[in-house]
Amino acid sequence: MPKTSAIERNKKRITLSAKFAVKRAELKATLANPVTTDAEFYAAQKKLQKLPRNSSPTRIRNRCSLSGRPRGYKRKYGVSRITFRELALAGKIPGVIKSSW
Repeated sequence: MPKTSAIERNKKRITLSAKFAVKRAELKATLANPVTTDAEFYAAQKKLQKLPRNSSPTRIRNRCSLSGRPRGYKRKYGVSRITFRELALAGKIPGVIKSSW
C-alpha cells in the first residue's frame, strides 16, 4: 500500500487540473494561434507560467482505484495488474477468464 500522502497529492493534482483546465486551454490556444502578436504571445506565456505547477494534467499519475498502486496500471479497468488478477480470478470482472491451453 503506497503512502497516503502520495495518493492525496495526486487527488489534489486532479482537482487543480480540473479547476484550471479552461484557463490553461485558452492560454495555449493563444500561443498556438499564428495571428497572435509578439506582445500577446509573451503575455500569454507569462500567465501560463504563473499557473500552479500541479494544475498541469501531465503531472497526474494513474493509480489503482482500489490499492493506490502507481505502477502496472490497466487503463481499461482502472486498477493495477495485481488487483486485476485478483478480481479476474474471483470472477468479479465480466468477460475476463483465465487462459489455459
